[in-house]
Amino acid sequence: MISQLVTYRQRRRNGRWLRLHVPVLPVLLVLSPLLLLAVLVGLVACLVFRVSPVGALRGVGRLLWALPGTRFEVEQGRTAVLVSVR
Repeated sequence: MISQLVTYRQRRRNGRWLRLHVPVLPVLLVLSPLLLLAVLVGLVACLVFRVSPVGALRGVGRLLWALPGTRFEVEQGRTAVLVSVR
């Protein structure tokens, strides 16, 4: 199941949080030409480094399948970033 919403939170310098909800499907549709180019570059890289393209695709699929429910937090000084995938 592909995630449908990514929430991005960033703590500003004044202590308040900036929260953005990013829907995945519209972003994928807008970025689909770049996604196609990335797939072609990945295929060429697989051929150059003699990696199975099917195995690489399977690995990417497993990574995407594991994303829902993931939280990623970075905090440095007064700035904090939280990304959660639903």
